Amino acid sequence: MYRPRSLTNITSARPNALDNQLLIPRTPHSHCGRAEEAYTDFELQQFGEDDDWRDRHQIQSVPLLSSSASNNFPAEQTTRYRSRGGHYNFNGTGRDKEGEERGKMLMSTLFYNSLLAMGCLCAGFLLFLIYMSYYRPEKLHSYLGIVTENTTISPANLTTSHHNISTGPTDPHLLISYANYTSFPLKPVEYLIECAKLNKGYMSHGDYWQPHKMGVMDTLHPYRVGNEEVCASTITYMLDGKVGLLADLALLAQVAALARERNRTFFVDDTYWNRGKWLDHFMDVRSTQPGPEPGCKAPPPEELVACPRLARHWVVNSRTAKFHLGHTYSNAYEDPYAHQLNRLKPMFKFSEESFYNTIRLNVENTRLVQNARSELQVFSQFDSYIALHLRRGDREPAFYRGDHVPAEKFVEAATTAWSRLSQGKSLEQLTLFVATDSALALREIIDLTSASYTVFSLFQSSNEELRALASPGDYVQKKFDLFHVEERIRATRGMIVDFALLSGMWAKEDNLTPQAVVCTFSSNVCKLAAVGLGWDASFGEVDAMGVIDKDGRRWIEIDQNDSIIPVWFPFELF
Repeated sequence: MYRPRSLTNITSARPNALDNQLLIPRTPHSHCGRAEEAYTDFELQQFGEDDDWRDRHQIQSVPLLSSSASNNFPAEQTTRYRSRGGHYNFNGTGRDKEGEERGKMLMSTLFYNSLLAMGCLCAGFLLFLIYMSYYRPEKLHSYLGIVTENTTISPANLTTSHHNISTGPTDPHLLISYANYTSFPLKPVEYLIECAKLNKGYMSHGDYWQPHKMGVMDTLHPYRVGNEEVCASTITYMLDGKVGLLADLALLAQVAALARERNRTFFVDDTYWNRGKWLDHFMDVRSTQPGPEPGCKAPPPEELVACPRLARHWVVNSRTAKFHLGHTYSNAYEDPYAHQLNRLKPMFKFSEESFYNTIRLNVENTRLVQNARSELQVFSQFDSYIALHLRRGDREPAFYRGDHVPAEKFVEAATTAWSRLSQGKSLEQLTLFVATDSALALREIIDLTSASYTVFSLFQSSNEELRALASPGDYVQKKFDLFHVEERIRATRGMIVDFALLSGMWAKEDNLTPQAVVCTFSSNVCKLAAVGLGWDASFGEVDAMGVIDKDGRRWIEIDQNDSIIPVWFPFELF
């Protein structure tokens, strides 16, 4: 007969979990041992002192299968819990010895790996240096701040005693080669191309005459029999006729001043000039500015270098001037402690000294200018006149809306200046000298003033020789070469005479000079007219902040009309 099983859990009391707990061998995944993957180090640290993982009743301290009689059975053992990250002592003392050893091993591994990484970086850097030393040694010198010695002979230290040997850069990367050219001197546009090759990338911000860290680039200067008397160091301005006459002269005046300052011999090259020869109009600069070696010869044309300016024989033209007379030039030669117009006074003096000492008229042009001044003095009722320059042709005003500033604006500015500067004299006593490239512009002035004022120009001269110098037409630079060379020379002489009477340039002490000049800033004639008048006469008493004296000024510009600061600049860059 079947006998039912007796009830075992009939009490309402809470059972003792230890009575029914089965003994399970301790393994990595045992329930009591808390599998190693069950908690992380961070999780274990979050338990409190009363959490069950620290409960000694829930953790067995010895293997179940180990005998208490065995030698491996510890007599006394600190309760531990094995989990990922090392052994934890439950007595609160922290990591045991094995954990510390593992930490040391990790630090050692990181240390040696960092050494390996640093070694790789050093090896890569050395490989880069090897590459640069083989292919670009000059760049390596620049990176390391090494200035190569004996790269080239400094122009300032050269003397004629050096001409019995060939000189030039010893580093091939500093050598300027003209092997692709067959005729010398190079054309102005070819010098422009050579400068453009050397001025790529970032602009240098060093001092104006500071040599490059790699050394000075230059062409070779081979020794030739008969060259013993060649000047040691020169600066040459090359005339090319691609800009107006006064635009060239404004740049030339600055370059001549640099030659004086650097104690280098100055030359003018007219090989490609479309206005004849320099001596057709001016005196030889070797006599007006002899330099440190009077009588020395000009360098061979194949040794002229447009860039850099520290080359032994530096050449400048209207196309390459932008590489030398730009922002760095202004930083070097403006007055750094002055304001506005006053900052340009040193460059004004450069131009003034060059025109009065270096750019001197030859005998023929001096005679023509004196004849024109004498005739103007006959026309003038008093020893004074107002000069007007009306530039038509291809020059448009910068601010005035239209093809040109109307003649009415010139007459209005002239009468206002006469009333301001000639107190006690009536407007009927005003004499106007008109320098213009347009017969139509002259007719407009005459129509406006003939009833009241006296007007004189080369177009109206009673001297047939002077009348022939009047402009053949509205001046357009691109069409100037279409005239015959004799016509171009004659037109150039006419411009020189006009400029002399307009500005008072090259006047003798007893000559008639203008009381004021009215012009537009878009023309370089206007810029240099201020130089002819002089600083004080042109701008009056300029105050400390560089503001022009409106009551005392005699240089009157009516296009920009003082809306641009500074109101004057010595040259134009192309």
